[in-house]
Amino acid sequence: MNELLTAAQMRAIEQTAIESGEVTGLDLMERAGRGVVEALFEEWPDLAKAPHRAVVLCGPGNNGGDGFVVARLLKEWGWEVEVFLYGDPAKLPPDAKVNYERWRALGAVKQLTDSAIDGYGEDNPDCMLAIDAIFGTGLSRPFLDLGRVRAEVSLWQAASNTGGMPRVVAVDMPSGICSDSGRYLGLDSENPFDMSVTANLTVSFHSEKLGHRLAEGSVGCGKLVVKDIGLEDGPAVPGDVAGLVERASLGDLGKPAQTHKYSHGHALILSGGAGRTGAARLAARGAVRIGAGLVTLGVPGSARMEVASQITALMLRRVEDAAGLAQVLEDARINALCLGPGMGLTRAQDLAAMALSAGRAVVLDADALSAFEDEPAALFALLHDKCVLTPHAGEFARLFPDIAAKLNAPATKGPAYSKVDATRAAAERAGCAVLFKGPDTVIAAPDGRCSVSSAHYERAAPWLATAGAGDVLAGYITGLLARGFEPMQAVETAAWLHVECARGFGPGLIAEDLPDTLPKVLHGLGVT
Repeated sequence: MNELLTAAQMRAIEQTAIESGEVTGLDLMERAGRGVVEALFEEWPDLAKAPHRAVVLCGPGNNGGDGFVVARLLKEWGWEVEVFLYGDPAKLPPDAKVNYERWRALGAVKQLTDSAIDGYGEDNPDCMLAIDAIFGTGLSRPFLDLGRVRAEVSLWQAASNTGGMPRVVAVDMPSGICSDSGRYLGLDSENPFDMSVTANLTVSFHSEKLGHRLAEGSVGCGKLVVKDIGLEDGPAVPGDVAGLVERASLGDLGKPAQTHKYSHGHALILSGGAGRTGAARLAARGAVRIGAGLVTLGVPGSARMEVASQITALMLRRVEDAAGLAQVLEDARINALCLGPGMGLTRAQDLAAMALSAGRAVVLDADALSAFEDEPAALFALLHDKCVLTPHAGEFARLFPDIAAKLNAPATKGPAYSKVDATRAAAERAGCAVLFKGPDTVIAAPDGRCSVSSAHYERAAPWLATAGAGDVLAGYITGLLARGFEPMQAVETAAWLHVECARGFGPGLIAEDLPDTLPKVLHGLGVT
């Protein structure tokens, strides 16, 4: 599935299936447990070849029930299994209670108390596997509220990194992470991984959850595997649950035959002055590589010779001030603009009103965002539905300080305020599409549509953390807008391709490599 679900949406899907009679809660729990065992044997085939020893930590909800199923299945496989329960077995949900009793027929259940697993990994070096089935997607209170149990679970997990227990598998979500936001609940630390449970492998069901892709979730999960448990596609989302979020996908990039360059749009990228044109040139190269028919750099007179000596496929026009921009925009074939990369704050602010009043598609990046730090409302008054804002975290905080403060506040309970919530709120306020950058890039439209372009797991691209990469992304978006893509589709497609270019090039990437890797990426996708 392409959807990234909240915990409430996943519960709604399961409940709909149960109420329809197509499946029971016990069926789903059994399938989930089998999916975990199947996934761990796929990840570590050596574990399937001979019995080993495992410890299973179960929680007080249905995630704990999944854990009891895993324990039983491993026991039936011939493993030696030790099970701990956090909570009162009498208060387990009905399906979890059934699986608790099924396990009890095979082995004991120890209480997960303050010191039950203190030093467990070091004391049991032959334990090859640890299953975290404590909370999964069900955690809503701060992990710190669990006191020493949380601390002991952290110590237990830490043993996995020192050879005590080398393989840690989380069921649905590592305990302590909010499944809606990817944030560790109750932790106010610059390095939450020093204080929290992380996994080598996380096995989820039916569809990925938002927390798998946002904030710290991807690091806490280790490797993510999603197992089918027989639920129908197309989630039923109740009216009181936030709308669906999807993973960013690729739009149709093909060009029809028998067309000319103006059929694919004319983008105008505005640059800064002498010595500050590199960012705009990167953006322009991105725009022309992604298929804009023409791309023109608008530069002040002081930078004309500098730019002219650096470009070939791009065109050049002098744009000194707002009047000069108005003159250039008399050409109605210019249908997309990009302001910000390397422009300087004063120039960006001076040209923004004219650019935005022209009614063309406009990408505002970098300096065009920071220029309005003292009066973001003045910028919002100029924006329209053909605009795209592309802030990183610092720029986002300058334009939306109250939203950023809410996002950056410690997560005290679940579901915690997420980057999805923040980006949706920003897009609604700005009245246009917003791309909130990061490894967990979130894209939102003012009507609430939202997607995540995640550079995690199989799409990890750490090389994108390099100067100028964001300028190329702004150029990709501008080029697609010039080609006629609507803003949300342009941003999703550009963000997806941005990551693919980084992955295609690999280590050693610099920003200039991104546009030049794009043809190979497009060819690999079969784009014609």
